[in-house]
Amino acid sequence: MRVHPIITYLRHRGIALFLKGARLLHRATGGRRPKFLFSENCGAAYVGSRVRIVSEDETSVTVAKYREDGSIDPGEFRILTATDLHLDTKSPLKRGGSAAERNNRSMTMLVRQIKRLKPDLVIFTGDVNQSDFQQIDAVQLSQLMEKLGVYWAYAFGNHETREEKGYYKYLMYKGFQYGPHCLCRFGDPALFGYGNFAIHIKNGEHTLLKSLYLFDSGRDILPRYCAEYGLPEGTEGYDFLKRGQIAWYLAEIEKTKRAYGETRTLAYMHIPVPEYKNVFDGDDEHGFTPSGQAQLIYGTQYESVGCSPYNSGFFDAAAGEGSLQAVFSGHDHVNDFCALYRGVYLVYTQCGGYNTYSMEDRAGWKEEDCHYGVTLTALLPDGALRISQEKYAALDPG
Repeated sequence: MRVHPIITYLRHRGIALFLKGARLLHRATGGRRPKFLFSENCGAAYVGSRVRIVSEDETSVTVAKYREDGSIDPGEFRILTATDLHLDTKSPLKRGGSAAERNNRSMTMLVRQIKRLKPDLVIFTGDVNQSDFQQIDAVQLSQLMEKLGVYWAYAFGNHETREEKGYYKYLMYKGFQYGPHCLCRFGDPALFGYGNFAIHIKNGEHTLLKSLYLFDSGRDILPRYCAEYGLPEGTEGYDFLKRGQIAWYLAEIEKTKRAYGETRTLAYMHIPVPEYKNVFDGDDEHGFTPSGQAQLIYGTQYESVGCSPYNSGFFDAAAGEGSLQAVFSGHDHVNDFCALYRGVYLVYTQCGGYNTYSMEDRAGWKEEDCHYGVTLTALLPDGALRISQEKYAALDPG
């Protein structure tokens, strides 16, 4: 893929000027127009962070949370995970309001959770930014996170772009990096997609609390994968992590061990790995019940796991290596479980978008009973995780 640095710069400067003009119109109309300006319509205000970037390169960022005296805080580190906000200019849903109004509502509820929970880091696990104006919304999302003053990162979903590694996908990811609170790194250019990178969290001068690994899990199985991975010709379905991504992950773990010693890891991606299918038995027609193969921490399954039909071996490799502690995914909007399987937490991030399908559409549920929300993970000083559902229905409507 050919990158055009001057054109990229000019495009993003043009987007910034466009958004500046949109904000002027927003103020002139008392906030009534334009409706697409979710960064202004969601009640964002400064939250702030005690996190700082310690070091960085093309494939990783090392951060730490600091006390007022300038020393590293070895205490609890809180990560808010959001997914499937489906910011869009149109929607197939028949519910009240326009797609733009539902975008604003989704972002308002997300911002309220960030204000309430005050996370040290926000991670988006894909399918957030998928409108016809993705480049504009990428910059707008970055500007919103800068207004909040919270560090954040992004793993691509299957709806943001139809490209594997094309220029428009590059532009979108570049748009996320508009402000200094974005931790996104493009990653090794030899790997599939964009955004395969690590975030290392220090809890001391020479120790890590956790290492987080973000992956681009792709979109769909392409015909050329069949020969490359020995799949039957004509195999279709959702994409999977590639050999190169798995090898990179294992190599990074070894490098981190040499620098800091043994460190547990958390993996973030959009499309769930096939092992999620082992938590429940059943099907879409007859429903799902716990399989007994995993310890269910919370939540339920209401639709089939939307994983790839091909298991590329990430979970076996990562779990076998011993450092993997949890996998966080999105994609399946009405599944919201967290389960311990083979010593690893398999977690569905709560779906946060009102432009998505939900149990309102599928089963006629009331909105307050649905799964809209975010997931909060507390990294505890002893190495344990405390993972919780933070549903929008629990928030004060004001």
